[in-house]
Amino acid sequence: MTYCFYAGICLCLIIFQTTIIPYISIFASCYDLLSMFIIYLALYRPARESIPVILFFGLVMDNISGGPFCFYIMSYFWLFLWIKAAIKLLYINNRFFLLFIVASGVLMENLILFGVAVILETDSQFSEAFSIRTVSVQVLWAILTGPFFLMFFSKMHNGWNKFKGLIAGDNGQ
Repeated sequence: MTYCFYAGICLCLIIFQTTIIPYISIFASCYDLLSMFIIYLALYRPARESIPVILFFGLVMDNISGGPFCFYIMSYFWLFLWIKAAIKLLYINNRFFLLFIVASGVLMENLILFGVAVILETDSQFSEAFSIRTVSVQVLWAILTGPFFLMFFSKMHNGWNKFKGLIAGDNGQ
């Protein structure tokens, strides 16, 4: 049942990101919203439960993005592994740590994108100012909105667990 919850959240994020965000000019440089869900999974859910979700929705994003194949699978997987390693070394309940994780996650995904683009197209020229500006705006958006997404996912997951308990007939006893 948890995978149904994950599928619903991820599909809503994908639909919102591909159909609504491109038409709102203030969100023109918005980061990948699904990366916030990957960060949530890495911070609060076990790996055995998260990795199938990451691989499946990485594949979905690869298929609908039109970008290099396996970019999203690779970036989501490395993002997940990096956060899992970081939480073993750092104190997770610190709010500054969450801001750092969110910002570095968006930065990491952009670095992977640029690395893949450079590898695939050796003669391409990246405008440094545009790239740095775009990544900076995305990191700023992530710092401002990322913690709210993480709280939203946590509240939704708690609500889902309560709903599952009601369906199963568990009255919290």
